[in-house]
Amino acid sequence: MSELITAELVDLDLSAATKDAAARSLAERMVAAHRVTDLDGFLADVAAREAQMPTGLDGGIGIPHCRSEHVSAPTLAFGRSAPGIDFGAADGPADLIFLIAAPAGADDDHLTILSGLARRLMDPEFTAALRAGDDPGTVAALIRGEEPAPEPEATTPIPAAEEAAPAGDDAPFRIVAVTSCPTGIAHTYMAAESLTAAGLAEGVEVTVETQGSAGFSKLDPAVIARADAVIWAHDVEVREKARFGGKPLVDVGVKAGINRPAELIAEARRKAERGEIASVPQSGDGPESGADGGSGAEGAHFGVRLRTYLMSGVSYMVPFVAAGGLLIALSFAIGGYEIVDAKSVADHFVWGQLDSWAALLNQIGSAAFGFLVPVLAGYIAYGMADRPALVPGFVGGAIALTVDAGFLGGLVAGLLAGAVVMAIQRVPVHATLRGIMPVLVIPLIASAVVGFLMFIVVGKPIAALQSALTDWLNGLSGSNAVILGVVLGLMMCFDMGGPLNKVAYAFAVGGLADPTDGSLKVMAAVMAAGMVPPLAMALATTVRKKLFTKTERENGRAAWVLGASFITEGAIPFAAADPLRVIPSVMAGGAVTGALSMAFGCTLRAPHGGIFVVPLIGEPFLYLLAIAAGTLVATALVVLLKGARRKVTAPAPEAGAEVTGSRVGVSA
Repeated sequence: MSELITAELVDLDLSAATKDAAARSLAERMVAAHRVTDLDGFLADVAAREAQMPTGLDGGIGIPHCRSEHVSAPTLAFGRSAPGIDFGAADGPADLIFLIAAPAGADDDHLTILSGLARRLMDPEFTAALRAGDDPGTVAALIRGEEPAPEPEATTPIPAAEEAAPAGDDAPFRIVAVTSCPTGIAHTYMAAESLTAAGLAEGVEVTVETQGSAGFSKLDPAVIARADAVIWAHDVEVREKARFGGKPLVDVGVKAGINRPAELIAEARRKAERGEIASVPQSGDGPESGADGGSGAEGAHFGVRLRTYLMSGVSYMVPFVAAGGLLIALSFAIGGYEIVDAKSVADHFVWGQLDSWAALLNQIGSAAFGFLVPVLAGYIAYGMADRPALVPGFVGGAIALTVDAGFLGGLVAGLLAGAVVMAIQRVPVHATLRGIMPVLVIPLIASAVVGFLMFIVVGKPIAALQSALTDWLNGLSGSNAVILGVVLGLMMCFDMGGPLNKVAYAFAVGGLADPTDGSLKVMAAVMAAGMVPPLAMALATTVRKKLFTKTERENGRAAWVLGASFITEGAIPFAAADPLRVIPSVMAGGAVTGALSMAFGCTLRAPHGGIFVVPLIGEPFLYLLAIAAGTLVATALVVLLKGARRKVTAPAPEAGAEVTGSRVGVSA
């Protein structure tokens, strides 16, 4: 690991109390070594990576890392903390902290070396040697591999269990696995090493494909064909996932692969014994990202899994809402609201009449809206139990419409369908039936069960609840409407595209399935508040440039467009770099905008579009005023808070220095 770490990049008495302070302390050493060109810009990239998923690992290890344009050469800094620092690991604080910095265009050779370190961290003898070292130079040499230290058995995963296979003619249980993480530097390879070692201990043949930044070599198709089960431990989309179809699948986040490999192997064996066959979709066509940070929801807390399932359905429903909602909104703009009473264009359409075109747009949009609840239910079920759950999910969603259970009925139908399919999949079946289970038996039985429950048991109570919710929204006025606007604004701006943001957006979109005056006001408030964070950060970087780094100022220019387009995520880089000042500021601005939008009675039929759908908004001038007011509030707060921090942390002039304006200059 030559040149990646030197004695100057080792701190054996790291005094930082938080992970942010630890990253800054180690990054300052990188700056001093001329490996990092912009300290604040690099730390923002580290924080953004940390925001995706905590980098603490069981065993007292913290491994913050990122790829950044502010890194001039691949670099590793190491700190040892006696009290420990919380990096989000389940077993407590980390005392061994590795800060890995990779250039945005790092070459494969360096990334391969860094991945080798990640593998060695899974060796308890190596970490024990790091804890015992008392000289920075010796520790740096140990990390570089120049001092005697335990070496990993291999630099790439191997079918380790061949040596441990049971005697006799019985072949070992075979698993193929894929590991990957967002940056592809550390967790990818640590998970691979952990799974391989666990397979060796269990007498299971585990072959791993690492899909990291250094590229990936595809597993031999023959190896995949021989496998009895598949494990995906990933935080980014698995490449060419269709290769693994038709086998039992355990789908989790990469940290699960590091921290509990034996459990994953045991789960893979249980699924194979039950005959659970996953119908793996093509890349980009599978269930939404979920628990443990990966695509699957297995092993996560129930609340996390439930949110994952619901967001899976909402994500597939939104395109129908967008297309249908915009078409209906355009029809109203052209033909007025009375266009809903027009005759069917299949029977009456006049090419030269504008009203006929408006009726056409309205009826196409209404047809798209007719799919909302079935699609929501179908893909909630799909997120829970994969493709066999699609049919009962869609059937349950259609029944929800039949019994007037609406959006809430779709939510319940999807959860019921997924649960029923998951229960059926746990029933052991003979090998001869496994091939027809996902395409015939499961859809048949599950559809019958879900249909019975929706028609006979839960449909009417949910319809009553849906009606009560609609009446409540329609009755909102005065202070009640303002309070709801405040709550929705806070939710939209708290995590900017995260779970709370998505819950608020899903609530608003659900109202569009059966639009009323109240639900249209909710949609308007949600979109207005969601535009505030990026617009506020864009304005702040314009009026007070000195409070922001060069990278943040560049992001600010892009944030104008993102905010205007209702892409709340445009503010995430700012929030990741300075969450304690940015997030409260934009939440305050979002609350003001949401409250004003509700108070003004603004309505919106389009689920997206930002300022580009203003002509389709009820009370458009007041709507823009609400957005401007919230943006100004958020901008003023973030400038005030950042300015106060700068005054507090600004160093006093040293002796012999002269102060010119607000800058400190050293006299010649």
